[in-house]
Amino acid sequence: MNANPESQRALLDIADLDLRIARASKAAKNPAQGARISELAAQRQEQLRELTALAGARDDAQAELARVESDVALAEQRRDRDAARLATVTSPKDAVALEQEIASLGQRLSTLEDVQLERMGAVEEAEAAVAAQQALIDETSAEGGELTRRAKADIAAAEAEGEQLARDRAAVAGGIPAELLADYDRRAVRTVPAAALLRAGTCEGCRMVLSGTDLTAIRREPSDVVVSCPECGAILVRTEESGH
Repeated sequence: MNANPESQRALLDIADLDLRIARASKAAKNPAQGARISELAAQRQEQLRELTALAGARDDAQAELARVESDVALAEQRRDRDAARLATVTSPKDAVALEQEIASLGQRLSTLEDVQLERMGAVEEAEAAVAAQQALIDETSAEGGELTRRAKADIAAAEAEGEQLARDRAAVAGGIPAELLADYDRRAVRTVPAAALLRAGTCEGCRMVLSGTDLTAIRREPSDVVVSCPECGAILVRTEESGH
């Protein structure tokens, strides 16, 4: 294929734009915050499971406290009722029985009140554990939210950059012969970049130093002949820096 040297050099601009477009596309699909956001999402799920377990333990502690408080209330009612009866009873025998009952209820109340204090402490500990776990979740959610906001901004910026680069490419491509551009596009499917500068005997695309034989063959070709890198297959663009 033949193409004037200016058109061939324009392919270097196309190749550069294609690389930048690819980077912008990758940045839009894989923002820098993505890995951490995924990590935080998994961490939050684990924290939520732990919160569910802690909330269950708190509910159990509250239910146990409520049961003990109910037992305390019943014992107090019975004690108060027996005390009221003792104040009006006239039979010594009945009075003794009531006094014994009141004493027994007093001992039970003392035991129940000790248990009540223990249950209240357990409830406080359980509520504190739930609150601490919720604080961790809030912290994780806040970090995840901020990273998501930044990721969305970066994605939008990368997409905007990609769109601008695509317009720039179209503008450059408009000045390149269709046959040459089609050849470049076919090569771009197999190798990146699909066009590279030949500088001092080295392909700037694959960074390979061409052999003397290959360089001699390339030097023999007129400047309007499109030549290829024997290593990577990219179009080799020759300039005064090419070493021939």
